[in-house]
Amino acid sequence: MRLTYHRIAYEALNVCNAVSIDTVLEAVRKTGLGPMRALDIGCGNGEVTIRLAEGPGLEVTAVEYDPAMADLARTRCEASPAGGRITVIEGPSGAVLAQNDPWDLIIALGTTDPVGDGTREPAAMMSGLRHHLRPGGWLLWGDLVWLTEPSPPLRQIIELSGTYTDHAGWQAAATRAGLQVFSAHLSSQDDWNTYGQTMDTAVRRWLIANPDHPDAAGIRQRADQISMMMDFGRGTLGFGLYLLRRNDGSGRLD
Repeated sequence: MRLTYHRIAYEALNVCNAVSIDTVLEAVRKTGLGPMRALDIGCGNGEVTIRLAEGPGLEVTAVEYDPAMADLARTRCEASPAGGRITVIEGPSGAVLAQNDPWDLIIALGTTDPVGDGTREPAAMMSGLRHHLRPGGWLLWGDLVWLTEPSPPLRQIIELSGTYTDHAGWQAAATRAGLQVFSAHLSSQDDWNTYGQTMDTAVRRWLIANPDHPDAAGIRQRADQISMMMDFGRGTLGFGLYLLRRNDGSGRLD
């Protein structure tokens, strides 16, 4: 299996995004917990999945499209004492959503294609997930946030993989999608800096230890690109975390 930048970088993180694991768990606690079936879309290194299964004791299905990341998540989840409450699936999210709904809780943190059909518009993505929630079910959504209007080159680079908006825009998109905004958190600049520095340090150490690895050149190039993007985006890019609840009243996007 080909080794990737993200496989190395994400292993060093608790959450594969610029938000702390404590902030994620606190948001989930606001749901009231209880017996829940949760789906973690784009589970990355599996840490959020593990913590939800070990702490609150949720039954968690984790889906990850990237084979290298799915392998990491599977290995870590199988080693967890709560491994019996976790199922890791490698592949796109669409089939998992359709075959196992309705869900009590869906987690989508920095996921490129959460609905699994290529949808990229913010409200449409959230609406697509809403249809797979039980009445009163929860969506924990996290994604990049424009803190200020980006320069055209930065927007072009960042939005190659998705469409993003500002803090108010994500909340407005949730409302249009028929979701109630229960809580909204904007990560600090320290969170953003720690996220970038942790990834870069882990990858640079790996490169020093493995200079002759066949994937080293590609990983080094990707590390340089992401380091430049993180520096270029400092003060313009952030990360928002939104706890949303399915609203079955008026105003939903069907």
